[in-house]
Parts: sequence; C-alpha cells; structure tokens
Amino acid sequence: MAHIQLKHVCKRYENGFEAVKDFNLEIQDNEFIIFVGPSGCGKSTTLRMLAGLENISEGELYIDGERMNEVEACDRDIAMVFQNYALYPHMTVRKNIGYSLHIRHEKKEVIEAKVNEAAEILGLTEVLDRKPSELSGGQKQRVAMGRAIVRNPRVFLMDEPLSNLDAKLRGQMRVEIASLYHKLNSTFIYVTHDQTEAMTLGTRIVVMKDGVVQQVDTPERLFRYPANQFVAGFIGTPPMNFAEAVVKYEPNGGLYLEENGNRIELTKEKAEKLRRGNYIGRAVILGIRPEHVLLNPTDGGSVHGAGAVEVYEMLGSEAMVYLNREGSREKLIIKTDTAAPVRPGEKVSYAYLPEKIHLFDRIDGRTITN
Repeated sequence: MAHIQLKHVCKRYENGFEAVKDFNLEIQDNEFIIFVGPSGCGKSTTLRMLAGLENISEGELYIDGERMNEVEACDRDIAMVFQNYALYPHMTVRKNIGYSLHIRHEKKEVIEAKVNEAAEILGLTEVLDRKPSELSGGQKQRVAMGRAIVRNPRVFLMDEPLSNLDAKLRGQMRVEIASLYHKLNSTFIYVTHDQTEAMTLGTRIVVMKDGVVQQVDTPERLFRYPANQFVAGFIGTPPMNFAEAVVKYEPNGGLYLEENGNRIELTKEKAEKLRRGNYIGRAVILGIRPEHVLLNPTDGGSVHGAGAVEVYEMLGSEAMVYLNREGSREKLIIKTDTAAPVRPGEKVSYAYLPEKIHLFDRIDGRTITN
C-alpha cells in the first residue's frame, strides 16, 4: 500500500507541448484510482511520470512522504502492467513471472514459492511450463499481472491492460482485476479510455481533457453530479443528449425552459439555482441522459417534441432509439425497453424527466444545477 501525492505536476516537452498541466491529486492507501479521458488527454503520460518512465517538468511527486522526482524507476517499488504484455517469448510462463526476482538474485525456493502463489491467484498453475505463444490473450495478460504481483510492490500501475482483448475477454478480465485488487489489498492506478472499466473498477475516477483534470470523484457522483458539460458527455453509455435552451420567466408560472419551441418545466430547486445565477433570459445547455427520456409518453405528462426514428437498436431487454428531431439539427438518443418497438421512419414523441435534467453554462460549460 502507498500514500501518493502529486502537487502541481506538469509535463512539458522540448517542442513546448504541455501534455499534463498543473495536475494535483492525493491517493490514499488501498485506493483503486482510474485515469480516464479521450486519447491524448495526458492520462498515460501521468502514469509514466508516476512510474519514473517520464521526467516531471514541474511540480512534485511524493510516495509515502518521500519526494520521488529524481528517484530511478527501478527504485520506486512500483510495478507496471502494459497493454502489450511485454512477455519474453523464449521463456516459460514460470520464468516470465519470476524474472524480476531472478535478476534481484532471490533464492530459488523464494522465487518458486512466489511464482506458485501468483499463479494460483491468477489461475495460471496449469500453464506455468508453456511459452507465451501457446497462451490466449487473457492468459498473457494474467502472466503480465503475475510478474507484477511477485514483486509485492507498493503500487500497481496499469496502462490500458485490456485494450488488446476482445469484448468477452475484457469483461472476464475486469472481474479478475477487481478480485485481484481485493485480494492484494494494495494501491492500484489504472489508465483506460473505456468507461465501463472506469465505472466498474474505480473507487475514484480522474477525468482528464487536454492535460487538465476536469473532475475527481466516485463513479456514482461523476454520473449523477458532473462538474461540467465535458464530464457529463464523457461519462455514461450512451452519451448524454445536449441541446440549447433559453431560461424564460412569467409572473404566474415562474421559471421554465424553452427548447426547440417547446416549454419544459423545471423543478423548484433547479429554477432557484437559475434565478440565483442570474440566468433569466439567457441561453443555457440542457443535458439529459437517454434513459431519462420517455418515448411516446402516455401518462398524461408534457410532450417536449417529436421526430422520426433514424435507427432502432434492439439490445436484449433494452433498445436504443436514434431520433431526428423536428425543428432541430440536434439528434436525440432514447434508451427504452423493447416492449413497444419502433421502426425506422416512424414518427414518435418524447418527453424529458424534469428532475433528471442537467443544465450547463453555455460559455464555459460548468454545471449550473448540481
């Protein structure tokens, strides 16, 4: 386990490009931290600075109170698992897992005991004498993890370790990594662009964009209370719908939104936040998750628009409806059940659940109503 602090950490290359900007984070013992964001956002660069594989341009890195900026990678007591496995093809699984112990001149019996323990944890006992070429992708990834486990490091770093696996194997390996985390009682820092991995594995998630931390929070809070429009659009599958709306006021009816010519009522709490923020008469960005849009509402509630179905995807018990909205260039994604399927070209109506609406500042994207 390890307590890690990154204070105002920056990574600037010789050409002036700043890959990571003023990164601040404190990681407690036994946390599972996920770095997530689009390609090029700086998440892998941050991980490599933690590992000592990239120099820190500015700022400070501490592990258990010790400043690590100038400490060599091999002396940081950190194990890193890469996405390409980096196995030695001429060695057996047994020798691959125990290699780091061998070069540290550990006793033969110690190496054997640690390799066998790691193999049992990872379900590799029956393949210890095989070469990497004889293994499946999932087995290769487990070998790479085994090589990290035998070192008993303070911190495990994982850089998109499942990206080379197919969807089924990724699902299986997610479960295995979660199980491994609980068994080892160690600190994990994991880089991915896969939201499912982030939301299911992390105790906290660091969302990054253009080298800047956008929000650090638990998976549930990221989903429910995004700090800005970028986080709201990045976290959640399928992504949140966005549309421009105007905050209107009438003396007897209070505040409401006008979006695409339709009136959308607001909860008292959201209306009060808009009032306090002086948003009356101003344009804002309305956000609504696909599962919070009602398709062909029949309960007597308001209808907020209509459109023609472009694509209908049946996904077992759920379906995705992609809608071309009338009077708007913005498409709408609706997540619904499959009890009443619709066909491409069919005209349907929809309504937003008022209590589930998110509102964002149109200029800087920050959330208004959290």
